[in-house]
Amino acid sequence: MTKPNLLELPSGVQLVYLAEGGANVIYRFVRKPGKLLRLRKETAADISYTEIVRNFDTIIRPLFNPEELVDQTLVRLPEGLIASCNEQLRTAELNGARPEKRHGSYLCLHEPFGLLITDMTTAGDPGTTLAELKPKWLNQSPSAPATAHRCRTCALRDMKNRESQLLGRKEQRSFCPLDLVSEQYENVLRATGSIKGCKDRSRLARILYRNPTLQRLQSLQKTERDVGLHGPAAQSREMSLAMTLRDCTMFVKIPHDERSSIEIRLGDLDLKTGAGGKAGYWRDLETRLIDQGWYRGSNISQNSGECALHSPRRPSQSYLA
Repeated sequence: MTKPNLLELPSGVQLVYLAEGGANVIYRFVRKPGKLLRLRKETAADISYTEIVRNFDTIIRPLFNPEELVDQTLVRLPEGLIASCNEQLRTAELNGARPEKRHGSYLCLHEPFGLLITDMTTAGDPGTTLAELKPKWLNQSPSAPATAHRCRTCALRDMKNRESQLLGRKEQRSFCPLDLVSEQYENVLRATGSIKGCKDRSRLARILYRNPTLQRLQSLQKTERDVGLHGPAAQSREMSLAMTLRDCTMFVKIPHDERSSIEIRLGDLDLKTGAGGKAGYWRDLETRLIDQGWYRGSNISQNSGECALHSPRRPSQSYLA
C-alpha cells in the first residue's frame, strides 16, 4: 500500500535520456522542469533506492547544509515505465545513441521507485555555465609513507597513466586536489586548468578559493579518516562513509552575470559499500601505491602532473589527513 506522503509519477510521463553511469540512468522530464529522474540499473550490489534514500537522509544529509547537496526524493514509478525505458535503451544501442561501454546493462525491473534529483544541468538556461569536478582526497591518505612526494590522487593518476602508456592509450590529466584547498590563490588557479566546463579559469578559481563547501568536505574527510590500510574492518559503516566522502562530485553552476548567485552542490553521495569486492579493491590499491613506489614518485614519467606535495615553487603546507 502506498504511503500517503509518497510522491507518485503519473502514467504516461514522457522522459528523455540524459546520461548514465555504472549503476544509474538519468532522465529529463519533457514537461516537468526543475528536477531530473534517476532510475536504478540491475547491478551485483542490488541496493534498493529505499535503502539508498534512508542512508542519505540519516547519514549524509546531516553533514551538510541543504543548499550544498544535490537533493533526492523517492518517487513511485507507474507500471510499465521501466520496461519501456529498457526498450529505449536497446534501441539506442542499435542506432549508436548509447555509449558502447554501457551496452548490455539495463534498468532493474523489480525496483518500484525512482529518485527525483536536483537539476544541475544548464538546459533551458543558456545564461549559465556548469563546472564539474571530483574533490577526492583533500588530505593525504593516512597510510601513505611519511616521505611521500605524491598525494593519494596524484599517485593513483601516475600509476594509471603508466598502465595507459604501456597499452598505447591516452594518458589522463587531473588537478592535484590539495591545490583546491590551498591557502595560496595561485595554487587554486593552477587546479582549475584541469576542471571541465568553465573557460574562465580565474573566475572559477575565485569561486573555489576558500570555498565553504570545499572546506566543509575537507574537514569531514579529515574527521572520517577510516581509509587506507589502518582503518576498521573493510566493510564497516565507518569505511563506507569515509570512501563516500572521497568519491563525490561537485557541481558549480555559474551565471554569466557576475551579480547573480552561484549554485554549488555535491552529488554522487550514495553510501559506498564494500560489497562486490570493492572493499578488497580499495585495500589492494593502497597497497600497490605504497609497495610500487607511486607515493614516493619514483615511477613518474615526464608527462606526470604537478603535485602539491612536491614542488620547489610552492610554500610548504600541512596536508596530512
